Amino acid sequence: MTVSSAPGKVYLFGEHAVVYGEPAIPCAIERRATISVEARDDDHVRVQASDLSLDGFTVEYTGTTDDRPDVDVPASLVDAAMGYIDAAVEQARDAADAPDAGFDITVESEIPLGAGLGSSAAVTVAGIDAATRELGAPLSVEDLADRAYRAEAAVQKGEASRADTFCSAVGGAVRVEGDDCRSIDAPDLPIVVGFDGGAGDTGELVASVRALKDRYDFAADTITTIGNIVRRGERFLDPDPSDPAADQSVEERIEEIGRLMDFNHGLLESLGVSSRSLDSMVWAAREAGAHGAKLTGAGGGGCIVALDPTPETLTGLRFTPGCEEAFRAELADDGVRRVA
Repeated sequence: MTVSSAPGKVYLFGEHAVVYGEPAIPCAIERRATISVEARDDDHVRVQASDLSLDGFTVEYTGTTDDRPDVDVPASLVDAAMGYIDAAVEQARDAADAPDAGFDITVESEIPLGAGLGSSAAVTVAGIDAATRELGAPLSVEDLADRAYRAEAAVQKGEASRADTFCSAVGGAVRVEGDDCRSIDAPDLPIVVGFDGGAGDTGELVASVRALKDRYDFAADTITTIGNIVRRGERFLDPDPSDPAADQSVEERIEEIGRLMDFNHGLLESLGVSSRSLDSMVWAAREAGAHGAKLTGAGGGGCIVALDPTPETLTGLRFTPGCEEAFRAELADDGVRRVA
């Protein structure tokens, strides 16, 4: 049996805009998906999955991934989760030149489905890594990130970016702009996450933004402005020595990053991808004294990310109606981990 894990992520800046070639900066966090893979003697795939959400539902099923489990969660999320497993299996078979390989797969995850924390990327990265190593065809981290991106793009019908999968594969903070992906030497960020217990439909939300962009010039301008926020944020995350931002203290730079996060959330809200629960958590974090707060991921429900070194935002979120879970998230310096 071969075991790999990969981290989830939060977006400091740039979700949705990254689909159109603008830059984005996600950060890997220590909430992980762990995939165990054992090769079979036939070409069947058997999958057991559990703990796919912070509210604790369990999915257990046997058979090929064409079989749908009977669980009390939105069908779109279950179909998406199984689609990513299918895509990961196909990428592993292709990489190992083993089209008839079968697997017993166990999925354990601390990352809620569809909540903006990169559950699909983590499952895809860890799944491809474990399956290729089980077949004796291990991949470099770069090839793994590329394979995982291709798997996500297949499931999302070409609307995926490289941001989630690259971040999950390499860990830390990363900057992604089109096919240009690289790590950022970011400071230790005081990340707090609030979760409303729900989830957004990534495909529908991405499609709704595309429709706005195609209909209104100012929606396209909004996407460009998000890209400009990312570029400014990068200066304070990892400043060039010649940049005046390099002369500021880490605390001053984090404060500016927070202010830019506030701008980014407002623009995402104008694109229609926020929700009442997300906005409530964002305002609760700001009123508690956070440097900044915004939704993370596709939106529509799920998670917000805030920056606050004090316990005030965490406490405020826990008492906010509609917030089901709040936690401090450590930056995951490691991406994929080869556990066994």
